Amino acid sequence: MSRAACLPLALALCAPLLAAPASAQAPAASAAAGASARSPALVEAVDALARTVAHYGGQVGVAIVDVDSGEVLAAHDEHRPLNPASNAKLFTAAAALAKLGPGHRFETALYGQVKGDRVGALVLRGHGDPSLATRDLWDMAHDLREAGVRRVDGDILVDQRFFDDNYVPPAFEQQPNEWAYFRAPVCATSLDENTVTMTVRPGAPGAAAGVSFDPPGFVDVDGTVRTGTDGHAQNVTLELAGAGMRLTAKVGGAIPASARPVHFVRRVENPALLAGYALKALLVAQGVAVAGEVKTGGESAHGALVVHRSAPLGVLVGEMGKQSDNFYAETIFKTLGAERKGRPGKSEAGAEIVTQYLGEIAALDEGTVIKNGSGLFDANRVTASTTARLLRAAYRDPATSAEMVSQLAIGGVDGTLHGRFRGHKADRRVRAKTGTLESVAALSGYVLGTTGHGPVAFSIFVNGVAGKVSGARAAIDKCVEAIAKATAR
Repeated sequence: MSRAACLPLALALCAPLLAAPASAQAPAASAAAGASARSPALVEAVDALARTVAHYGGQVGVAIVDVDSGEVLAAHDEHRPLNPASNAKLFTAAAALAKLGPGHRFETALYGQVKGDRVGALVLRGHGDPSLATRDLWDMAHDLREAGVRRVDGDILVDQRFFDDNYVPPAFEQQPNEWAYFRAPVCATSLDENTVTMTVRPGAPGAAAGVSFDPPGFVDVDGTVRTGTDGHAQNVTLELAGAGMRLTAKVGGAIPASARPVHFVRRVENPALLAGYALKALLVAQGVAVAGEVKTGGESAHGALVVHRSAPLGVLVGEMGKQSDNFYAETIFKTLGAERKGRPGKSEAGAEIVTQYLGEIAALDEGTVIKNGSGLFDANRVTASTTARLLRAAYRDPATSAEMVSQLAIGGVDGTLHGRFRGHKADRRVRAKTGTLESVAALSGYVLGTTGHGPVAFSIFVNGVAGKVSGARAAIDKCVEAIAKATAR
């Protein structure tokens, strides 16, 4: 995983072309049920996949749908609610593109009252930009200095009120001691996806190595990393601990003198002041003195001095789709809540908007549970049928279809599918979102059409295959290859 659409209501009339949702408690349907007589190869492929998963002791839900007609070409247990893993990001992307629009931009700004070359309190206010990076904050500090400001007489205040203060997304608490970047907390004014990167550069043999952290100003370092001889193995260590609103890093070990710099990326514990401390350090580095401290606040500030706007949402969703970025997903999910249900934005409100959207496009199966926007951990339950109908609706909406398709990984080419479907690298027909957890393998997306064939939407969820995920993934790929073959003639 990396660090750093959908139908309006009027088009919901298209959705009934799909099979009506069955009860989540209904007996498992065979692949032949509802399958077209024109698709025996797909029925056979789905049956083969179901047999493999049954051998592993797991459950599988499959739906393969002709996008143009809505015909269900093959299916198996398509109305069984299952854990979609990162396929949940499809729901976040589709709802966000439909409700916010592909052109939506996230704004981050500096506020304050300038007198001469001074500003009193300087307020940093964000509106949920998942892409704000240290380089952007550097540019904002530079613009402030170019405007003539040479001193901040008061505090730097970070305004986080666009979101609530529940920084840990739903289900992320299931691994509380995990410091990996992929489970970073979420807030309205974030920076570098609320992670810190430690860089270690060797010095002369026997001397201390250089240790630095980005963003700057937030991490207090305890200990040293030695520079060893060229034959010495690299054994740098890093332990992080929360220290109030900051982080403490305990470092140790050694790095060979001839080694290249090494990098360690970790999430922060409390992100509320991360961007504020970085802003202070960047201002000082550019010759702007800061007299005060870094605190939360600034809700009443007005009069923007510097404004940064993100790339359009239609571009940002590519990080969520191609790279399966959890931080982007959870931040956009919460933005949905803030923009459509009112501020402060809450994950629960984002879930409500996504669920409402599924109802609007007639894709809400019984048993659907939406809790978070990324699919990380054990949170969501959706069906293969719901997902295929979502994909069909997204493809058929001219307002957002291009962005919904382009944000998916391309088989054999990029993102999380760069190593899969390499036989389709040239034709670029497989566009899909991957999903992997300890006992879950999922893949949903499109096989694009050829002459005489329209596109096909598919969704495949496999659950309950702990220790067999790689085998399940291979079986899923065979099924998708069968779709590509059946639509290539």
